[in-house]
Amino acid sequence: MSSAAQRIHPAPASALDAYREVRSASLSLTELLSPEDCQLQSMPDASPAKWHLAHTTWFFETFVLQPYLPGYQPFHPAFAVLFNSYYVRVGERHTRAERGMLSRPSLEQVHAYRGHVDAAMERLADTVPEASWRDLVVLGLHHEQQHQELILMDIKHAFSRNPMEPAYDIRWIVEPAPEPARWLSVQGGLVAIGYDGDGFSFDNEGPRHKAWLEPFEVSDRLVSNSEYLRFIEDGGYRRPELWLSDGWATVEAEGWSGPLYWREDAGIWSRFSLGGRVELDPDAPALHMSYYEADAYARWAGHRLPTEAEWEVAARHCELRQRDDVAWQWTASPYVAYPGFVASDDAVGEYNGKFMVNQFVLRGGSLATPPGHARLTYRNFFPPSARWAFTGIRLVRR
Repeated sequence: MSSAAQRIHPAPASALDAYREVRSASLSLTELLSPEDCQLQSMPDASPAKWHLAHTTWFFETFVLQPYLPGYQPFHPAFAVLFNSYYVRVGERHTRAERGMLSRPSLEQVHAYRGHVDAAMERLADTVPEASWRDLVVLGLHHEQQHQELILMDIKHAFSRNPMEPAYDIRWIVEPAPEPARWLSVQGGLVAIGYDGDGFSFDNEGPRHKAWLEPFEVSDRLVSNSEYLRFIEDGGYRRPELWLSDGWATVEAEGWSGPLYWREDAGIWSRFSLGGRVELDPDAPALHMSYYEADAYARWAGHRLPTEAEWEVAARHCELRQRDDVAWQWTASPYVAYPGFVASDDAVGEYNGKFMVNQFVLRGGSLATPPGHARLTYRNFFPPSARWAFTGIRLVRR
């Protein structure tokens, strides 16, 4: 068993039952998509839905079946390269920006690949003691749940680039929060941060350690569309004094004038959603801002973004609305290792540690996060200019 797997807490009573559930959920997300939809790659940071289905399958084939199931035969030798993402130690990888060029294998072949691996996982469960492979399967399931959210992020971005602006599913909505925001007090002091429990956690959520916090207040809900619109109308995207230097350079280079997917037509604001283009609900939380935009808004509002330690303590001790079911919330914390963190010295150890540079931590969860996937200690991370994730803003103040 790898050292990374040893740090992963035990799986549910039946890892195979959990495997079946998660794998089925991935297919359900793509049932509304055509084969052509599943081929789309709208930017280098995004991936086709077909690739997500294949890559998550590659994970189980590479890290579970080949090491632990005697006599296992890979589905296709080329898939080892086509569907490796960033695991350098495993071998070569197809260029990320050209994943949309892979018209072959077809979606039908990718489904056959999933079926091949799923059948082999059933054989593994029948013939090999679960204790030897369980931890890696649990890691793989949480990895696949991450890609379930990515499927929705990426198809939304792809559909937004289509002049027809098709809907993924008109049932996807964001519930508004019309009540005024309330400021909740947090005493601060010496606090414990990071995961320390019996369930699953990613290695970057530990080790649990101490942090000192000064007293602060946190908003009990996310910034709303109407609140963010006032920032825009006050010239927020035309005032360099509100922005970090890199942020302002990005505003100018990209021509930003509002959050991703927002549009104004004849004085009416709308946003593109998973349900298609809809009129902007003033009371709904504002989504799809970068770290740069979140930071500029907080400065304009006279407040600031929380550190990730402040967010975790507030989430643990306060009744925060929209905590983990609407939008990932930007923090002011760069994505770095916790004190004492050491990545495992194997391919699985490439999962998190090597990305600890030039990114910021987001906390919480989003409307696209699979149920049960989010935790108070979960550390999501993106570059500060990223906007296609389901992101939002929660403010704090001294």
